[in-house]
Amino acid sequence: MDESLASTIREQLLNLLYEHEGEFISGQKMSEMLHCSRTAIWKHIEELRKEGFELEAVQKKGYRIVSKPDQLTEHEIKFNLKTKRFGQTVHSFDSITSTQEVAKQLAFEGAKEGTIVVAEEQTKGRGRMNRPWDSKKTGGIYFSLILKPKIAIQEAPQLTLLSAVGIVRGIKRVTGLNCQIKWPNDVLINGKKLVGILTELQAEADQIHSVIIGIGINVNQKSFPKELENIATSLYQQMNKKVERTALLQAILLELEELYEDYLEHGFAVVKMLWETYAVSIGKKIKAHTLHGTIEGIAKGITDAGVLLLEDESGKVHQIYSADIEIASTK
Repeated sequence: MDESLASTIREQLLNLLYEHEGEFISGQKMSEMLHCSRTAIWKHIEELRKEGFELEAVQKKGYRIVSKPDQLTEHEIKFNLKTKRFGQTVHSFDSITSTQEVAKQLAFEGAKEGTIVVAEEQTKGRGRMNRPWDSKKTGGIYFSLILKPKIAIQEAPQLTLLSAVGIVRGIKRVTGLNCQIKWPNDVLINGKKLVGILTELQAEADQIHSVIIGIGINVNQKSFPKELENIATSLYQQMNKKVERTALLQAILLELEELYEDYLEHGFAVVKMLWETYAVSIGKKIKAHTLHGTIEGIAKGITDAGVLLLEDESGKVHQIYSADIEIASTK
């Protein structure tokens, strides 16, 4: 059988099993609906078992899914995905150097807006300023989203803040947990880092070709390397139970898409208002470590362009475009 045809039949078979989840569907019915032999159905069932699906077979009843592998595959992500564009094209990998690098290449080659690259593991995952991001096969979500907004280059950093809001809302939708945002690109819970966001621009002169949003989420990690355990956390550590990664990714993609469409139509004002409600640093004393030195003061909010406002002891308000933010201890 042609490999692409076999792949299509297997995808349709999975859809049938998912649609009848919790109940049996007969091999005869599946063969009729998919226009293939019952022998072909059996072969595809065996292939799915090899991929980690636990499928129960009962004579005269048929097959049903008992459990499915915890993997962020193209099929898993796209099944029941409620978005129009975000995540409708998926490039999934078991192990990869960096989803960001592959997404940049795909964008250069003309990939559609909303395409995502997702991996179970990154061997060279990174955050801002080329810092390494721990991306081992321990149950995280590592993905990059390709955007092609018709906005001015100087507005591109706003998409980092938009992404943080979408992620916080997606996590809340699935887990009920309330997260906070630390300017410009961290999502925290109980003061520890849960999510990192890396925004990279592909542009020519004054025109954006694409914006690649790289997102790393600590989901089901039970522990972290010693050097990270005091500053990083995961949803599992916060809830003491596993979170279904596919459902979480789907919720985040939906929140991101809705915010993005609103942003393109109405501008940054709504995103700004939402961002400030989730911001952990507003009204608090912070240190902003910039390339030109450290500025201390009270975080007053962000401008309409997404720039951080910091008021020092003399009352002077500084506009912070790029910095590492340290929130003063309350002890």
